[in-house]
Amino acid sequence: MRKQFLQTFILTSLAFTGLDFGASARLEAAEKTARINLGTLAPRGSVYHKCLQEMAEAWRKAPGGGVRLVVYPDGTQGGEADMVRLMRIGSLQAGLLTAVGLSDIEPAVGGLQNVPLLFRSIEEYEYIAEKLRPTLEKRFADKGFVVLFWGDAGWVRYFSKEPLVTPDDLKRMKIFVWAGFPDQVSIMRRAGYTPVPLETSDILPGFQTGLITTACVAPIFALASQLDLRAPHMLNLNWAPLVGACVIKKEAWEKIPAATRETLHAAADRAGKEIRASSRKEGADAIAAMQKRGLKVHNPTPEVVEQWRKEAEKTYPEIRGHLVPNDIFDEVQRYLQEYRSSEKRK
Repeated sequence: MRKQFLQTFILTSLAFTGLDFGASARLEAAEKTARINLGTLAPRGSVYHKCLQEMAEAWRKAPGGGVRLVVYPDGTQGGEADMVRLMRIGSLQAGLLTAVGLSDIEPAVGGLQNVPLLFRSIEEYEYIAEKLRPTLEKRFADKGFVVLFWGDAGWVRYFSKEPLVTPDDLKRMKIFVWAGFPDQVSIMRRAGYTPVPLETSDILPGFQTGLITTACVAPIFALASQLDLRAPHMLNLNWAPLVGACVIKKEAWEKIPAATRETLHAAADRAGKEIRASSRKEGADAIAAMQKRGLKVHNPTPEVVEQWRKEAEKTYPEIRGHLVPNDIFDEVQRYLQEYRSSEKRK
C-alpha cells in the first residue's frame, strides 16, 4: 500500500509539474512574440483594412514565433499627425498613412502628391514613384522609419455643394485643406482661393455647418462617408494621386529577427499590391455608385482643363521649396520630362 501510494504521488506530481511547465512555456512564448500596434484612418471593413488584416494573419504565422500585428482602423488613434506623434513616443509602432502623415516624417514624399495636376496619367505617376522610391525610403530610414509598402487610392477629385467646373468657380468656395500645412494655406490665399485647414474627421461637420463648401478627396472616401449627400457635385478632373505608405518604427522593426523580417516584408509587399489594384478599381466603382444616388459629375472641356493646368502651374514656383523640397521637385520634373520624351518616341 505504501509503495502504491508513493507511485501515485510521484505520477501525480509529475503530471502537475508537466502542466506547469507547459503553461510556463506558453507564457514565455507569448511574452517573446513581438506586438506591433498599427494605426490608420482607413475605415473598418474597407479594402485597406482587409488587406492589413490579411497581412496580420501572415505575420502571425511567420517563422520564429511570428509577430502579433494589432490594427486600429477608423482613426481611433487620432488624425495622422497624432499617429505620427504616437509612433515617435512608442504607443504605436506602425501606421498606414497618406502623404499628409508621411510628410510629417519626411516632406520629400510631397513630390508625389503636393503638386496639383502634375501627372497626366497613372502611368506617369507610377514611373516617377518608382524612380523616387530608393531616395524616399533612405530618407525615411534616416528619420527612424522603415517603409513596408507603398500604395495609393487613385486620383483625388473635388466634391462640392454647388457646381464646380472652372478655376473661378473654385475661387468662390471655401476649400478644405489638411491641417498642419500652413505653407499650402498661404500659397492658396495668395492665388486668390479660400482654404480652410481642418482634420479629416472635420470634413463632414464642416459641410454641415457651411465652414467648407468643397473638398478634394478620394471617391472611395466620399462614398464610405456619404460625403456626396452633402456635396452632390464632382469635378471629373484628376487633381493628384492620393499617395500612401505603411511605415514602421525602425527600432521596433530591428528587434524582430532578420529571418522573420524577410517573411513579414513579403507579406507587406503583397498587401501593398492588393491595395493599389483594389483601391483604384473601387475608386471608379465608387463614382458609379454615387451617381446612382444623385451625384452630378461635371466633365470639363479640353479648353477648361487647360485653364486648370495654367492656374495650377502658377503655384509651382511657390510649391518648390515649401511644400516639396527643392531637390525632389527638380528630380520629379526631370523624370517627368524623361518619361514624356520616351512616350513621344514610341
